Amino acid sequence: VSLGFHLSGTVTEPATTSEPAVTYKVAISFDRCKITSVTCGCGNKDIFYCAHVVALSLYRIRKPDQVKLRLPISETLFQMNRDQLQKFIQYLITAHHTEVLPTAQKLADEILSSNSEINQVNGAPDPTAGASIDDENCWHLDEEQVKEQVKLFLSQGGYYGSGKQLNSMFAKVREMLRMRDTNGARMLTLITEQFMADPRLTLWRQQGTSMTDKCRQLWDELGALWVCIILNPHCKLEEKSCWLQQLQRWSDLDVCPLEDGNYGHELPNITNALPQNASHSPDSLSRPRRTVFTRAIEGRELHWQDSHLQRIISSDIYTAPACQQESERLLFNSQGQPLWLEHVPTACARVDALRSHGYPKEALRLTVAIINTLRLQQQRQLEIYKHQKKELLQRGTTTITNLEGWVGHPLDPIGCLFLTLTEACRLNDDGYLEVSDMNESRPPVYQHVPVATGCPNSHESYLSLALEVALMGMGQQRVMPEGLYAQDKVCRNEEQLLSRLQELQLDDELVKTLQKQCILLLEGGPFSGLGEVIHRESVPMHTFAKYLFSALLPHDPDLSYKLALRAMRLPVLESSTSTGDTSHPHHMVSVVPSRYPRWFTLGHLESQQCELASTMLTAAKGDALRLRTILDAIQKHIHSSSLIFKLAQDAFKIATPTDSSTDSTLLNVALELGLQVMRMTLSTLNWRRREMVRWLVTCATEVGVRALVSILQSWYTLFTPTEATSIVAATAVSHTTILRLSLDYPQREELASCARTLALQCAMKDPQSCALSALTLCEKDHIAFEAAYQIAIDAATGGMTHSQLFTIARYMELRGYPLRAFKLASLAMSHLNLAYNQDTHPAINDVLWACALSHSLGKNELAALIPLVVKSVHCATVLSDILRRCTVTAPGLAGIPGRRSSGKLMSTDKAPLRQLLDATINAYINTTHSRLTHISPRHYGEFIEFLSKARETFLLPQDGHLQFAQFIDNLKQIYKGKKKLMLLVRERFG
Repeated sequence: VSLGFHLSGTVTEPATTSEPAVTYKVAISFDRCKITSVTCGCGNKDIFYCAHVVALSLYRIRKPDQVKLRLPISETLFQMNRDQLQKFIQYLITAHHTEVLPTAQKLADEILSSNSEINQVNGAPDPTAGASIDDENCWHLDEEQVKEQVKLFLSQGGYYGSGKQLNSMFAKVREMLRMRDTNGARMLTLITEQFMADPRLTLWRQQGTSMTDKCRQLWDELGALWVCIILNPHCKLEEKSCWLQQLQRWSDLDVCPLEDGNYGHELPNITNALPQNASHSPDSLSRPRRTVFTRAIEGRELHWQDSHLQRIISSDIYTAPACQQESERLLFNSQGQPLWLEHVPTACARVDALRSHGYPKEALRLTVAIINTLRLQQQRQLEIYKHQKKELLQRGTTTITNLEGWVGHPLDPIGCLFLTLTEACRLNDDGYLEVSDMNESRPPVYQHVPVATGCPNSHESYLSLALEVALMGMGQQRVMPEGLYAQDKVCRNEEQLLSRLQELQLDDELVKTLQKQCILLLEGGPFSGLGEVIHRESVPMHTFAKYLFSALLPHDPDLSYKLALRAMRLPVLESSTSTGDTSHPHHMVSVVPSRYPRWFTLGHLESQQCELASTMLTAAKGDALRLRTILDAIQKHIHSSSLIFKLAQDAFKIATPTDSSTDSTLLNVALELGLQVMRMTLSTLNWRRREMVRWLVTCATEVGVRALVSILQSWYTLFTPTEATSIVAATAVSHTTILRLSLDYPQREELASCARTLALQCAMKDPQSCALSALTLCEKDHIAFEAAYQIAIDAATGGMTHSQLFTIARYMELRGYPLRAFKLASLAMSHLNLAYNQDTHPAINDVLWACALSHSLGKNELAALIPLVVKSVHCATVLSDILRRCTVTAPGLAGIPGRRSSGKLMSTDKAPLRQLLDATINAYINTTHSRLTHISPRHYGEFIEFLSKARETFLLPQDGHLQFAQFIDNLKQIYKGKKKLMLLVRERFG
C-alpha cells in the first residue's frame, strides 16, 4: 500500500530445501524521489538496504498499477465527521489493543488537559505526509551502522578481507558523489571519524613506527576523497566551510597521519603544495607539518568562478577569439585551443572532482585543456634544452629536476587524467560506449572516440590522448622523494599505470602516438627521465622503459633499443658529485654535495634494471651487434654481482634451449657476464660464490675447449686457489667434460697440461688448501707430481696443520709411497698436541694410523716415530692403545723391497717400546691425580674402571706389580679424606 509518502508491504522469501518460506513486513518513507527511511522485519544490520527493501521498491517502480495509491492519512481523517473519527480510533485500538492501548490513554489524557504540551501546537504529525519544501531531503543512511562496520573492519587490521571491504565503502562514497547524493559527504565524515579514533594511531605514533602499507593506502584514498568533496563545483559555501573546519580539527590532532607516511622526524619539503600558499623557497629545508588532509584544506582557496575555466568546461567549441587581447594570449595555444595554466596536480584534482561529482563531459573538456598545456610545456622545454645541449653534454651532469613527481603524487594526477579519457572510450559487452567505475575484473575494451573540439583540423581521439598523457607523466624527470613510503608509492603508482597501459590494444594510431612521444622523451634533455643528461637523484626509468621496449619492438626496433639502452643507467650509483647546471634555479634541488641519498627502494630498482637488461637480451638473441651493445650497457651500469649473475644465467638459458640449436653469440655474452661476476666477487665474501664458480665452468664447457683453456690459464684473476683446483681444474679434466666436448687426444692433453700448471701455481700460493688437489691433478705426470710433493714437504714445516698433513700422508700411502707417507706423518705428529683428557680427539685415528704405518715399515721407522708420539700425546688411553698394537705383531711386515722382517715380536723392556711404556705409565699417574682433584661420587665407578686399565699397562714390565702396588698405596695416603672412594679402591686392588 502506498499511503501518502509512505510505502508498506510484505515480502516473502521462498522456501529452500532446509528453510521454510518467511514473510517480512517492510515500510519505506520517501520524499522527492529519495528513500528517506526504511524498516524491515528481517532486522538486517548493514549500510546497504536489505534485499526485502529493494524488492518492495522495485515492485513499486516496475508495477505502479498494482500498488494502491492513497492520500496521506491526515487528508483522509480530514474528510471524516466526529462519529466516523470515533469509530476509526476505537477500531484501530481494538485491532492493536495490546500494543497501543497505553499510548492511546496517555494521548487522551494530554488532549483533555488544557495546558499540556500537545495543546500548545496547532495540528498533529502525519508520518505519511511529505516534508516541507524548505526541509532537507536526503537518502536514508544508517549512520550507526556505518560507524559499526568501519570500526569492525579497522579492528581487523587489514585481515579477513577488511581492506577490500573498506575500499568498497570508499567506492560507495564515490558512487554517491557521482549521483550527487548529499549522503556522500555524510558517509565519508562518519568513516573519517572512525579512522581518526583507530587506537593504533596512538600506538604507531608513540613507537615511532610506520603504519602498514594496506592501512596507508586506505588513508591516502580518504585524503583524496576529501579533496574531491572540497572541490565539488556546486557545493554551498556554508557546507564547504563546515567541512573545512572539521578537516582542520582532524588535521590538528597529534595522531593524524602525515602525508609522507612518516611518524619520525620532519623531512625537507619536496612535495610542492598547491600554489596558493607555496611561498617557501625551493632551497628551504624546513617545511610545515603536512597531514593526509592538508591538500583538502588547501582546496579552500580554489573556486570555479574563473571565466576562462567556466568556458573550458561548458563548451567543446571554445577557441581563441579572432582579436586577442595581450592578457588572453597565454590562455590559448597556436591552434587556438584553450590552455589551463595551473599547478598540474591541482588542475587534475579539479578533473577528479568533476568526474566524481557526475560531470564526465566537463571533466573531459578540462582534461584536454590540461594536456594541451602539457604539450606546450614539453615543446618549450625542448627549446630550452637545444640552447643548453652542448654545455650540458660536456659537463655530463645537471641540477635541473622537477621537485614534484606526478607519478606517486598523493593526488595521482596522471592516473586521474588517464581514467577520465579511457572511460570515454570504453565499450560494454554489446559494443556500446559505457560509463563505468572500471573496477571489474575483466579487461576493458576500448575504441577511438574523436576529441570534441572547436578546431576543424584536429583528428585526435581520447584514447590516443590517454596514452600520450600516461607516457608524458611517467617520462617526467623528477627527483626521488624522501622517505620509504613516498619512494614505495612511486614504484606502486608506476606499476598501476603500466598495468592500465597494457590493457590498450596498440593499433596504428596508438603506435604513432607511442613513437612520437618516445622521440620527444629521448630528445627532452634534463626535463625528461629519458633525456641525455639527467639529475643524479632522478627516479630511474627501468620499469617504464621495459614497457616501451616491448610495445615498440614489433614496430620500431631501432627506437625501442635506443630507448631501453638510454634507460639502463642508475646515476645515483654511478657518481657521487652534485655539480652541474645552475641556470634555472626554479628547477633545482638543494643537495649537500657529499650526501649519499637514502633510497629505501634501491634493491627493487636494481632488480628492475636487471629485468630491463634481461628483456633486451632475450629480444636480441641472434643479433651479434645488438648483444654486444647490451653487454656493454650491463657492464657499465649494473653494479650488483648477484644481478649480473642472474643475467648471465638468463642469457645461458636463452642461448641453450632444449629443443633447438645453441646461440653461440648469446652464450658468449653469458660467459663474459659470468667472468665479470667472478672478478667482482673474488675478494668479497658471497654466500653464492661456490654456485657461481660451478656455473661458470658449466658455461665455459658449453662454449668449448678454448673457453676452458682460457679460464684455466687466467685462473688467478677469477678464482681463489682452492676454487681453481678443487672445482675448476677438477671439472675441466673430468671424464664427463671429455665426453661432453668429444675431445681428441691432443685436446685432452692440452687441458690436462693447463690443469697441472694451474695446480702447481695454486699449491705454491696456498699449499695448506691446495697441496692435496695439486697432487691429485698431477698424478699422471711424474715430473709435475714430484714438484707437487716437494711443495707439500716445503710447506709442512710452515703453516700446515696436522690434519692437512695427515690427509696428504694417507693419500701418499694409498698411491704406493709408504716412505713418503711416513715422512709426512712424522711432520704432522710434530704439529700435534693431545692433552690427557682429549680421549675423543679427531686426530686419534691419524695417530694410530701413523704408528701402524711406521710399525709396518720396520723397527727403525717405529723408533723414529715413538719420541714424536711421546712428545705430542699425553692421553694415557691412546698411548696404551698404541703400545698394545705394537706388541701384537712383528714390525716390518709392509714388504718394502730390499728389507726383511725378523718376524720377532718386540719387547716392552727394550727400546724403542720401553720409552713408550714409561710415557704411558706416567700419563696414567698424571691423569689419575688430575681426575681425583675434581672427582664427584657419581664418577667413582668410572674411576675404578680407569685404574683397572692402568693396572694392565703397569703389569707389562717384570717389576710392574710392585710399581702398581706402590702407586695404589700413594693414592690411599694422599687422598685418605675421600673415604668412600678409598674403600672402593681397597675392595678392588687390596
